[in-house]
Parts: sequence; structure tokens; C-alpha cells
Amino acid sequence: MRAGEVSEVSQDYLKAIWSAQEWGGDPMTATELAKRFGTTKANATEVLKRLDELGLIVRVPYKPPVLTEQGKAIALSMVRRHRLIETFLVKSLGYGWDEVHDEAEILEHAASDRLIDRIDAFLGHPTSDPHGDPIPGPDGRVDSHTPTLLAEASPGRYQVLRVSDADPVVLGKLAEAGVLPDVALDVVDRTDDAVTVDIGGKRETIAAALAAAVYLDAASSAS
Repeated sequence: MRAGEVSEVSQDYLKAIWSAQEWGGDPMTATELAKRFGTTKANATEVLKRLDELGLIVRVPYKPPVLTEQGKAIALSMVRRHRLIETFLVKSLGYGWDEVHDEAEILEHAASDRLIDRIDAFLGHPTSDPHGDPIPGPDGRVDSHTPTLLAEASPGRYQVLRVSDADPVVLGKLAEAGVLPDVALDVVDRTDDAVTVDIGGKRETIAAALAAAVYLDAASSAS
């Protein structure tokens, strides 16, 4: 079964279930999925029942749904579409990185596999989107990382791996501070309220709420 053979709602649920755990988060329950999509728990449960019947998830009473291999393949196909479209909008159409998420949410359902593959080739087969999220390959393979949250980082040198695109206001503020994917920074000090970083000799104080959206490459931290 391919992504185009299930409904847009099903595509969205499968993508949300997979994405919730990509960066170490907890699996999504029916209640959390209902909140994510602005519907009732009863409606979310009905969608999950249909996905279970299609063999795309496994439902266990009182536990979060688990993707089957087929469900995971469709989820990754949608993630690939979303992130390639975001990358195209930024690199080719001049969108800001804080503008593309909602656009991609719409366009990912309309784009054919052929169009997505053409976008991929046109962009030179990028490996990550403007926010640092890895782009799955056409075979569903995707890079995995063991990140450190800036909000929890010990003093040392790091590279920004990824910035969550959940809130465009947060993206805008972090961009103003120079906190962008692939940027090297030094964590100088951390309190409960903020993290002080040095980026190219310039010190910035990042509020804890903003720092919670920044994922650092732990492998590049100084020992």
C-alpha cells in the first residue's frame, strides 16, 4: 500500500505517530492525537481503528498506537514529501524557514511521487530540510541522531543539529540570535531560565523556552 492509497487524514495520523518519537519524544496517545488535529478523542479513536483494520498500526487498549512496517513506510513517505517541499520553498522560492511548515502541510498531499522525486533531483538530493530535520530517501531510509537539547546542555562546544519548526515565532527569534542548523556554538552558562552561548565571538542569552527547541549534535561537543 502506498501513501496515495490512503486518505489525507490517515496520512497525517501516520506521519504524526512517527514524528512524535523521531527526536526522542514519547509516543502519541489517542488523546494527544485528538489535540494535535483539533478533534475529539472519539474521532481520533475511529481513525486509529481504521488504520488498525488496514494493517497500518497495531492498537493495544490503553496504550499508544504502534506503526506496522507498512504504516511506517507511508509515514516516512509523507515526511519525505513534507521536508523536500519545505526545502524547495526556502531554496527556490525565497520563503523564510518560519513560513514553510503550514504550506508544506497542504502541498504534501497534492504532490505526486514523480514531482517529489523531481524536486529531490532539482535540489541536488538534500539530506536535511531548512530546520535540520533529515530527509528520508526514496527507500525510506533516514538518518538517526542522539541529540542534546540546548536547554539541557553542559558547557562545551556543539553544532546545531536541528531546530523544531513547531512555532514560527520561536524560529524567528532563534534566527535573530544566529541559532541555525549547522552553526557551531559554545555553551557558556546555563540556568533554569536561560542559556548563554557564544556564536562566533558574540554572546547571546537564549531563554529556556527557546533553548528547548534547539537540538545539538552531541558527537561534536568538546570533551
